[in-house]
Amino acid sequence: MARRKPGRWRLRLAGVALLLALVGAGWGWWHLSSWTPPRAAFPLQGVEVGSEDGPVDWVALKAVGTDFAYLDASASAFARDPAFVENLEGAKAARLQWGAVHRYDPCQPADKQAANFVTVVPREPTMLPPAVWLDQLAEDCPIKVSDAAIESELTTFINQVETHTGKPVILKLSSGFERRYRIAARVDRNLWLERTWLQPDYAGRPWTLWTANDQLATPALPGAVRWVVVQP
Repeated sequence: MARRKPGRWRLRLAGVALLLALVGAGWGWWHLSSWTPPRAAFPLQGVEVGSEDGPVDWVALKAVGTDFAYLDASASAFARDPAFVENLEGAKAARLQWGAVHRYDPCQPADKQAANFVTVVPREPTMLPPAVWLDQLAEDCPIKVSDAAIESELTTFINQVETHTGKPVILKLSSGFERRYRIAARVDRNLWLERTWLQPDYAGRPWTLWTANDQLATPALPGAVRWVVVQP
């Protein structure tokens, strides 16, 4: 009787391994696209949206359990999110609490960035604390910016934005920015941290907001949405 060649078994085993890998990857993608932290642990949950996310169906967004929305508003000294006004109107119509996000640019003067934000974002008593997104590093600035200047200029920006809004800012702090500048220990403001699935701990102190899933699929948007929860 002829024996089966060992190579065939190896091919079959490799095929099974590949199939299991594909199934695992598919399950992981499905889990990521549908996962949000449990409501029992985090009662208040919301989103961050901007023009890059596409048009928002605010009725559908509220229907999936959105309690609040942070809207990308401005960036650097001159850039403005073209969907901010429309998103603000939509969030208000859906009766969602709203806040505004400015993406900070360490290469640009703080007063010009604050003027940009103030021009875009109306002052309203009901708005949530404004968020300063700290992600961009100063290494690529055309003119060298020292670490001391980073903190000094950021403080100037914060003071001017807080004067306009009447509310303390929240620092939306990326792990890369914190690792480079250690701002969490030097600027005493509430923190908004980012890490999918696992609670973030890279700032060395407790967070107030957490982007828990930046790939959440929802019928309210054509693409993925950034899902944010509040520390209870």
